[in-house]
Order: sequence, then structure tokens, then C-alpha cells
Amino acid sequence: MSTSSVSRKQLILEIRGKAKISCDLKRHLSPRTVGTIMRSLPLEGHAHLMGKSISYFETSVDSGIERSRTEFKKGDVAFLPSTGSICFFLNDAVFAKMMTPIGKLTGDIDALKDVKSGDVFCIYEDTA
Repeated sequence: MSTSSVSRKQLILEIRGKAKISCDLKRHLSPRTVGTIMRSLPLEGHAHLMGKSISYFETSVDSGIERSRTEFKKGDVAFLPSTGSICFFLNDAVFAKMMTPIGKLTGDIDALKDVKSGDVFCIYEDTA
């Protein structure tokens, strides 16, 4: 049974061939951006790393900045509008660019520490 609701969508972040991590997108954080991402699922792209704090992948999602901030906690999920990237925070971080908060990783975040540049991220709805 899915625990998704109108305000919270449970997704799977898959690191192809390595791991699957539960992830919640929370509509109350940024309703327009989360709605746009949900309508674009599934999304897939090559992993990129920004230091030791952020893993991300670029998407074709086009959504402006919404409820922006620069400080994020370990496990946060954010959207970077300038590149259409979905970002996953491995550690607490202050980022130079404004990002839109969109959710939280609820599974084993440490699996992201093994991500290498070029790995494939896929994010999709949990239908189980």
C-alpha cells in the first residue's frame, strides 16, 4: 500500500545497478515546482557531484525559483532552476545559488556516498 497523499508523494531514487532510496516530494514546500516534477516523472540522468555535499542530475524540468533558500540539511532534496537539476544533499550545506526545496530522502542516504560521476539516477513513483 502506498503512503502517498496529495501533499506528499513517495518516490524511488534509483542509482542504476547500485541502490534504491526512498524519497518524498512535499507539495507544501514548493507546490508549483513539485507539481511540475510529478507530471514529468519518470526522470533520468547522469549523476554529477558537487564537492562531498551534493549529488545531482540534470532534467528537462523547467520551473522558476519558488520559496528559495541556500541552506539545506543532510537528506534534503532541492531543485536548481538554472540547470533544471534535482539535487540530493549528503551533508548539511550552504550553497551559493538559490534553490527550491522540494522534499526529503527517507531511505539510506549513505548509498549516495558511493555515487560516481556518470552513474545513472532515475526517479520514479513508488507503485508498490
